[in-house]
Amino acid sequence: MRAFALLLCLLPSLALAATSNVVTTARSSVALISARNAPEHGALTLALQFHLAPGWHIYWQNPGDAGLPPAVTLQAPAIAGLLSYPAPTLLLQPPVASYVLTGDVLLPFTAQNVAGNAVQADANWLVCRDICVPEHAHFVLKLSGGASAEAGLFGAAKIVASPFPATLTPDGVLVLTGPTAASIAAAHFFPLQNGAVINREPQVLSYTPTGIALKLPTTGNFRDTSPLPGILTLTDRSGVQESLAVTPVPGAAATAAGTPIEIFVGLAFLGGLLLNLMPCVFPILAMKALALIRLGGQQQREIRKESFAYTAGVLTAMVALAALLLGLRAAGIQAGWGFQFQSPVFVACIAYLVFVSGLSLAGVFEVTAGTNFAARLAQKHSFFTGLLAVLLASPCTAPFMGGAVAAALAAPPLPALGIFVALGLGLASPFLLLAVIPGFGKMLPRPGAWMRHLQRALSLPMFATAIWLAWVLQLQAGLWGVCLLGVGAVALYAAVTQRRRRPAALVAFLVLPILPTTAATPSLTLPNARPFSEAALAAAKSAQTPVLIDITAAWCVTCLVNEHGTLAAPKIQAFLAAHHVELLVGDWTSRSQSISQFLAENHRDGVPLYVYIPASGAPRILPQILTPAIVEAAIK
Repeated sequence: MRAFALLLCLLPSLALAATSNVVTTARSSVALISARNAPEHGALTLALQFHLAPGWHIYWQNPGDAGLPPAVTLQAPAIAGLLSYPAPTLLLQPPVASYVLTGDVLLPFTAQNVAGNAVQADANWLVCRDICVPEHAHFVLKLSGGASAEAGLFGAAKIVASPFPATLTPDGVLVLTGPTAASIAAAHFFPLQNGAVINREPQVLSYTPTGIALKLPTTGNFRDTSPLPGILTLTDRSGVQESLAVTPVPGAAATAAGTPIEIFVGLAFLGGLLLNLMPCVFPILAMKALALIRLGGQQQREIRKESFAYTAGVLTAMVALAALLLGLRAAGIQAGWGFQFQSPVFVACIAYLVFVSGLSLAGVFEVTAGTNFAARLAQKHSFFTGLLAVLLASPCTAPFMGGAVAAALAAPPLPALGIFVALGLGLASPFLLLAVIPGFGKMLPRPGAWMRHLQRALSLPMFATAIWLAWVLQLQAGLWGVCLLGVGAVALYAAVTQRRRRPAALVAFLVLPILPTTAATPSLTLPNARPFSEAALAAAKSAQTPVLIDITAAWCVTCLVNEHGTLAAPKIQAFLAAHHVELLVGDWTSRSQSISQFLAENHRDGVPLYVYIPASGAPRILPQILTPAIVEAAIK
């Protein structure tokens, strides 16, 4: 009886509920609802109400690379206005990306010229999961007068106009004045118009002294003189998301961090200087040491010549690498610092180069001068050493370098190249000092017969480097890839020790196109660690578990030194367990969209990256060179 009485009490509300017939399929349940049960001066606020089955979605007003948004028409004389949409989510289905809506979705619109006691509407929509199904429905909504029980739904999840001034630079950087790094952890911009932004590419967030900057991956159709309205979602440090309607006005070009470009040029120089001390450059210490020793006892003129040759090699390789990196990103391909080592073919080529260099140091062969420019260039050594220094040092980042590279990749092309040139000058600065300060050259030991023995000894680090690169290739391409590399190495050995060199060398490089390109072994890991993923990170945050994230790669020597010397040490393992810190390892040896996105969110474009996320409070980025004391201090 009580239940019956309660039902009688609810009958008046149900009578006032302005809801049409409900059209239900296995994929969705859709109805037409109203905020009122009677028009006001012929106007009435209506909405299409979707209840989508799990895994199914409809499309936003800008569907992205595929799909169609819902459409509705009213029976005359009523006229339907434009549908209003909540903020979408990004659905990545390579090679396309779409903006979609899932779950319970309300699409309000205003109807004009409404007369009588009913509204009739026809609606079309596309509902998709693994396949897309076009659906259609005819709705009849009866108006009984008075208020509607559905009125409360129209105020939920409403997008508000942004209170923050917004500008859009010619190179596609959305700059927002107001939000701070302490409050904003993530952001994403959904443009209302299609074709201006590459939907599948990540949007890199950085921070300015007065707000945030979001680098949009713009297309060739981008127009820097026109406003680009859209929805900006901001996620705070606690995971709460806010959706703002923004219409950024065209503004002046700036670096992503809103800092004068000169600051990043200086940071790049310091980063390049410190890169000489990083474990990444250990493989080329042999080549650099011999290049220095050869200068001993020579005239300052010769020392200056060789120093400038080394610097030219460094700058040539740095500018070429920067141009390739900027070109790939301009073409919509997500690439970060050290991206080339994610290619098994590139790793195999560098392994060949280091192997042949080791053979030369070991005295197996010598390059003789001739009419060929490349042979004469290799004989001088310094230019070649500069090229190799950049190629082998490029996988890792040094202090000051991470922010400078991230700023370069968000800046216009000319300032970006300026930052990379400063990075190269920093790397070459020890040799430049020999050129400009005569006293340094006099301190070098004089070459002699002892150099031959030293040269043989210094071939060992080169062979060790070749073995390390073979291990990297094994992680990327499996045992079959290493076997092919071995065939190429034997062919190269034959090429440099026998007269018929060209056919043997050709055999070595013929194996490159058939190298496998998929990872063949599990990701790099540490004791008591789990692979990094967005789901694992979200689960740890939900459980309020502190997390230490290690973004690493097999081709990053600095990463391996930090892991074996610090993170894998029993003392640190016990410390993490005592403080209930979960260790997540992200392996960037091969390309990973989720790891690239995480690097971008933390304003980095290369590895290593170490982030400690406490149970409460802001994340902390640790230095590129780790010690047990640094890890313990960050967690305490």
